[in-house]
Amino acid sequence: MPRSPIPAVLLVDGYNIIGAWPCLKKTRDKNGLEAARGQLVEAMTSYSSYQGYDTQIVFDAHYQNTCSNKEIITELVSVYYTDFGQTADTYIEKICASLRPEVSQSRISRVIVATSDRAQQLTVQGYGAEWLSAYQLCGEVETTVCRMRQKYQSRKQSKSRFLASAIDPTARQKLAELRMGI
Repeated sequence: MPRSPIPAVLLVDGYNIIGAWPCLKKTRDKNGLEAARGQLVEAMTSYSSYQGYDTQIVFDAHYQNTCSNKEIITELVSVYYTDFGQTADTYIEKICASLRPEVSQSRISRVIVATSDRAQQLTVQGYGAEWLSAYQLCGEVETTVCRMRQKYQSRKQSKSRFLASAIDPTARQKLAELRMGI
């Protein structure tokens, strides 16, 4: 039986998002780039688990003399640091090009690129990927967090302030019988 397609592959231009989200810029300016990266990874981990997206967060090593590195955060989220001399844009473009056959064969339903870089937007759309601005992604992440909170809180809250109302009717009947000595 064929596997169901992955709902989407989400490619996130990490530094572009950090520079665009006010909360991440504030963290970067106050606590440094490492803290902002961690905050972005945490937000994307929650978002990806809720959406079921296979997410890669890409950070440049363009000006640092380092080798590429990939960290697997969860089953759905990984962080990729590019090679020296390679930008996140070029890495994302290569991934979009390599995933094009996967989309056409329906193994992946969508490829989404999150960046506010206009040139990057046009390039990835040429490969058939969807584009999401940093602000749109921020809004979607915030909406998802609110949905997750509501879902969790609705499970936690009972209809009444009394413990008995949280107990199923059979158990409530047995407790009433015990209380009456039956």
